[in-house]
Amino acid sequence: MLTRCGDDLFSIAVARPEDAQALAVQLRAANRWLDVVPGIDSVVARFDALKTSAQDARSAIDEILGKGIRPLDIGDELVEIPVLYGGDFGPDLEELSVATGLSPDEIIALHTGREYRVDMVGFTPGFAFIGGLDERLRVPRRKEPRPRVPAGSVGIADERTGLYAMASPGGWTLIGRTPYTLFDATAEQPFKLAPGMRVRFRAVSGNDA
Repeated sequence: MLTRCGDDLFSIAVARPEDAQALAVQLRAANRWLDVVPGIDSVVARFDALKTSAQDARSAIDEILGKGIRPLDIGDELVEIPVLYGGDFGPDLEELSVATGLSPDEIIALHTGREYRVDMVGFTPGFAFIGGLDERLRVPRRKEPRPRVPAGSVGIADERTGLYAMASPGGWTLIGRTPYTLFDATAEQPFKLAPGMRVRFRAVSGNDA
């Protein structure tokens, strides 16, 4: 569904996070948009309203949609992310245990017991939204966000796991922290996770990290 949501904005609803990423690539390739921002289930495209009419912008989007969304070639590598669960690394694990009725060990077993996909990267640079969280672990965001969450923190909210590539404010329930380097400013690809990547979590101790 295509919706005009501002003088120079269109929002395109899609069925899956991977469709949002793929459509964003196709829109950018047209080289006629001021900005293209993919989300979980939509893509927002901003056009130059001084040079392009809304009707022409809509027609350009319809043309791309008419050709179909081409899946991205993201490879099939599985990224294993070590996590130090609980304690100072996961200060909300005990609270989550009370809320869910599951022991900390059961929570860890559920969180590490399946494979996930990165749905989206955003919010702050490199922050990864990872879908597919077990229904038994789903809790809403905290009522009071923390002013600073350390880089590498592993949080959960609703149906997703969130990985903080950088220190930032945040309201996710923190269950652990990874020593895995999520952001390296000196690397050709500074952020280690990208939409569509396969991810699995592995519990480690301080000696293993």
